[in-house]
Amino acid sequence: MPIDPAVVGTELPATRLTVDRGRLLFFAKAIGETNPIYVDVDTAIGAGHPDLPVPPTFLFSIELEAPDPFAYLAALEVDLRFVLHGEQSFTYHELAYPGDELVAMPRITDVYAKKGGALEFITKETAVTRANGSPVADLRSVIVIRNGAGT
Repeated sequence: MPIDPAVVGTELPATRLTVDRGRLLFFAKAIGETNPIYVDVDTAIGAGHPDLPVPPTFLFSIELEAPDPFAYLAALEVDLRFVLHGEQSFTYHELAYPGDELVAMPRITDVYAKKGGALEFITKETAVTRANGSPVADLRSVIVIRNGAGT
């Protein structure tokens, strides 16, 4: 069933996360980060940061803190077995650090199909701000849904 283009503009529930140094260290280790400003507090401070800066791709994980981060796909009747992560991009405004409370506010910005509907695409843009509203980054992701997977 094709995704209804009327969902474009739908705002999804916001997710809040207070940045924790331990979580940043765990994330850096998980992605194999070797730049010492992301794994050593003294190096980060020596480089002019007040603490460990949030690694560039960490912001993607904020929305995964929601109780059901893929609920919007279920509401669109998308079968997660046929979903691919197609694209991810980040536009940064400010660095974030441990203790910052971040708010991720996602919305669906585009829905389109290719290959005669065999592939559908959902574009989601997420504004990440501090709790006071100051912008941290804008995230953009595209997921791909493979239709007719059984044919």
